[in-house]
Amino acid sequence: MITGIGPLGLIAPVGTTGGPGPSGDTTAEGGVSFAEMVSDTAGRTVNRMREAEQLSVEALQGKGDMRQVADAVMSAEQSFQAAVAIRDKIVAAYLEVSRMAI
Repeated sequence: MITGIGPLGLIAPVGTTGGPGPSGDTTAEGGVSFAEMVSDTAGRTVNRMREAEQLSVEALQGKGDMRQVADAVMSAEQSFQAAVAIRDKIVAAYLEVSRMAI
């Protein structure tokens, strides 16, 4: 069954005093850097797509349940659409910053 978007993990609250880390990412004590968050989200998306593909192959072989296949494919599609939306927002933010006058 399709579920809502789960928590992305601990994210540093706005206004914390954590400075830039070794990679330039700003994290707070116990927080997660933006790069780690994006990496984890991409990893979960890939895992959901692999799971959906595996269940689809099992169903084609007659070993799987079609409801599980439909749920897995819909979950993978939802994750993929979220990843594409995040990518689009990152590209739009980069383009906006690149147009700023220095």
